[in-house]
Amino acid sequence: MISEWRKGAKAAIPIMIGYVPIGLAFGILASQQGLTVGNIFFMSLFVYAGSAQFIAAAMMFSGSQAISIITTTFLVNLRHLLMSASLAPHMKKLSSVIQSLISFGITDETFAVSGNYVQNNKASAGFFGGLHIASHSSWILSTVIGGIFGSKLTETTKWGLDFALSAMFIGLLVPQLKDKRGLLVCICAGLLSLILKSYTGGNYNVIIAAIIAATIGVMAEKWNNKQSLSYSE
Repeated sequence: MISEWRKGAKAAIPIMIGYVPIGLAFGILASQQGLTVGNIFFMSLFVYAGSAQFIAAAMMFSGSQAISIITTTFLVNLRHLLMSASLAPHMKKLSSVIQSLISFGITDETFAVSGNYVQNNKASAGFFGGLHIASHSSWILSTVIGGIFGSKLTETTKWGLDFALSAMFIGLLVPQLKDKRGLLVCICAGLLSLILKSYTGGNYNVIIAAIIAATIGVMAEKWNNKQSLSYSE
């Protein structure tokens, strides 16, 4: 069990390194948007979602109502349902309590590591415990440190901190573009999201574009498999 915890913590190192600049950026921006260090700590502890926290802090600063903030962040994080569904078949031997704890720790980054791990290994509570605790701790610490020093910095856009979250997602996306199907899904998701955003507003575009693009990817894979079978015959 201890070796699995260590393996999970070791796998979290790249995530922890990536969380530091993003967490610092969030803490700095949130501090300048009126959140206290305590607010930042508890948001990072209980929400633990970079994009949602950036959006929530901005909405709180603009005076949005609580129901609007909750609804928006919920919609932004709906993609975690897809991530959980992808990992679920590998978690059947784990208890429901452990599965619940693992699901809380799912982020874009931990999902990427978890997805690669379960392809070649049996899911273990120890691995995910080490992975999620190390990653979550790094996020909390980074955001709090950013919050402490945020009030002392000015002109954050000059440092490019407002682009930190976008840069993180680009960094996550590029390594996944390993074949034509992945590129197809990426292009479809991007175009659909932009089109839906232009006509509908809000944040529904994220989850709708993801579902449609994923469906297109599945259909393309099935068609490719049929073509391969027909050629082999």
